[in-house]
Amino acid sequence: MPPTFLFYALLTLCGLLVLGLSWVALRRPNRQRLVLRLLAGAVAGAGLWLTAYPPARTVPGPRAEAILLTDGFQPDTLSTLLRRLGPATRLWRTSSTTGADTVMVSNLLQLREQQPSLRRLHVLGRGLPAADLPMLGPVRLVWHAPSARVGFRTANWTPRPELGQPLLIAGFFDNLLPDAAKSAPVWVHLRAGGAPRDSVRLPAGRGAFQLTYVPKAAGLAVYELIARRGGQILATEPVPVEVVPTRALRVLLLAGTPSFEFKFLKNQLGTRQHAVALRVGISRGLTQTEFLNQPAHDISRLTPALLTRYDAVVADASTLAGGEAQQLTAALRAGGPGLILLADAGPLPRLTPGRAAFSIVPVATAASARPQPVRWQGGPGRATTTVPATVRASARLRPLITTGQGQAVVAAQRVGAGTMVVSVLPETFRWALQNDSLTYNAYWSRLLTAVARPEPATATWRVITAWPRSNVPVEVQLTAAAFPAAAPTVRGAAGRPVTLSMRQDTRLPEWSTGQFWPDSAGWYRVALPDKASHWFYVFGGQNWLGPENELRRQAAQAWLATSSSPRAASPELTRQSWPAAWFFGLFLLGAGFLWLEEKL
Repeated sequence: MPPTFLFYALLTLCGLLVLGLSWVALRRPNRQRLVLRLLAGAVAGAGLWLTAYPPARTVPGPRAEAILLTDGFQPDTLSTLLRRLGPATRLWRTSSTTGADTVMVSNLLQLREQQPSLRRLHVLGRGLPAADLPMLGPVRLVWHAPSARVGFRTANWTPRPELGQPLLIAGFFDNLLPDAAKSAPVWVHLRAGGAPRDSVRLPAGRGAFQLTYVPKAAGLAVYELIARRGGQILATEPVPVEVVPTRALRVLLLAGTPSFEFKFLKNQLGTRQHAVALRVGISRGLTQTEFLNQPAHDISRLTPALLTRYDAVVADASTLAGGEAQQLTAALRAGGPGLILLADAGPLPRLTPGRAAFSIVPVATAASARPQPVRWQGGPGRATTTVPATVRASARLRPLITTGQGQAVVAAQRVGAGTMVVSVLPETFRWALQNDSLTYNAYWSRLLTAVARPEPATATWRVITAWPRSNVPVEVQLTAAAFPAAAPTVRGAAGRPVTLSMRQDTRLPEWSTGQFWPDSAGWYRVALPDKASHWFYVFGGQNWLGPENELRRQAAQAWLATSSSPRAASPELTRQSWPAAWFFGLFLLGAGFLWLEEKL
C-alpha cells in the first residue's frame, strides 16, 4: 500500500516528539541519567509510531480459507484449528457472537468482499441460518459443530387445539452431562396457567416423553416445558398454543329404542353447545323427539332436505332399514353428513353403507364382560370399557380406536365424498357416570371429528417457516380462491402493522406467499383486510435451540466442502502485523520512565 498523507503526518509528529524530548533532556542542568532519558524519549516516539504502523512478519496462513465464529463456538476448537491452518488465518464473527476480539461481519456478502480469494469457510458454533447460506456463492463450508447440549432435542404439539380436547406434547430430552450426573433421573413438567399440569420421569436422565393437558379457556397462551434434576432446572422452553373454541356441530341422533348411550350423548353434546336432534323409537310407528340448541322441526323421516341441515348422524343398527338407509347412503356419497353407526356383536344390516368393508368379530362372552383398555391418538391413555366385538382389519379401513392388543373397535371408511365410522363399544356412557368427562369427551370428539361434514372452504393462512424466530425471515402462505386484492398485514403485540408483499405460486394459483422479518419474540397476527386472520408465535433467539440446530445442519448439507473441493495443498506464507499492543506498551514504558524520572 503506498504511503498516505496520514502516514507522513504521523511520522513527522513522532520525529518531532523524539527531537523535543531529546532537546528537553539535553537542556536540563541535572545531567544524571541523561543517556536513559534520551533512550526513553526515543523508545516513546518509536512505540507511538509502531503502534499505528506495526511491522509485519511472514507467517503461515491460507488466503483461500477463513474462520467464522458463531454462537456457541468452543475456544479449544478455535485454537486447534488455528494451529492446523496457521496463525495468520483470518478470523470473523457474526453480529450475535460475543466475547470474540475479531472483526464483525453483518452478512456473508461483506465477508466475501473483504476476502475475495475465499473458497473455504470454517464455521465454528451453531452455524448459519438457512436464509444466509445462498450468499456463500462458490464458497464451501467446513462446519465444526459444537458438542450436543443439555436440553430438548425436539418436541411436537398441536398449535391450535380445540377447547376441552387434550393437548398432546411429545418430544425428546437430551442430557449429555458427565456419567455420574447423566444417570440421575430427570423430570419433565408441563406448566400451564401458573401451575404444573403433567409430568413424566426419565429414569436414565434422557429419552422420549409425552405430556397431556386439557386447556380450560380459549385464546392465546404460552405454556412452559421444564426439565428438572432434583431442585435444578436443566432446561425450559415455551409452548405457544392458540386454543380455539369448539366447532358447533349439528348432530342428528337416531335410536331404535331408548338407551343410556344416546341419552348421555345428547346431554353432553348439548352442554358443549352443539345443535342436537334426537329421535327415539318407542313402539312400532311411534317415535319421540328432542331438540337442544335449535328450534324443533320434523325429523320423523329422513329426507335430503333434512340431512343437509346436519353435519353428522349417529345411529344404531336397528334404525338402518329400508328407504332411510338409502337416503343416508346417498347423502354420504354426495359429501353430506358423516355417519357413526353403533353396531352390535352381529353382522351389520344388509343396507348399511359400505357394509362390505366392515366385518364384525364377536369376542368370547367371558372376555367381553371384563373392561379392557382402549386407546387412540391424543387419548388420555387410561380408558377402559367392555369390548363385545372387534372390527376385522382391512386395507379399506382406518382404525380410530384400538384395544391394548391393537385390534380395532372403531374404524372409519370413505364412502364417496363422505366418511362412515362403525363402533362396537356399546357402553361409553359409563365414563360419564364415573365422572370421567375427559375420556368421554375425547372419545366422541375423535369420532365426530372423523365424520363431520367439512366446513366451507375459506381463505386460510399457515406459517411455512419451521420454528420461526426473531431477526430471521419468516414465510407465511395464504390459500384462497383468488389472489388477494388488498395487501395483507402482519402485526406483533406491540408493534406497527407491516404490509406483506405477496407472490403467487405459478403452479398452484390459489397459493400466495409473503415474507417478513420479525424484530422481537411473541405473538403475531397476519390478516387480510376484514377477512381471514391467523395468529402465530415467533420464538426468541435462545428458544428451542435443539430443533434450530438440526434445521441449520440440514440446510448446510448442500454447501459443505467435500474431499474434491478446492483447497490449498499446504499452508501458504502471508504477511501478518505484529500485535500493536506490544508497541503501545513500549510507548507507555518510555513515557512512564520520563514521568517517574522527573519526580526523582
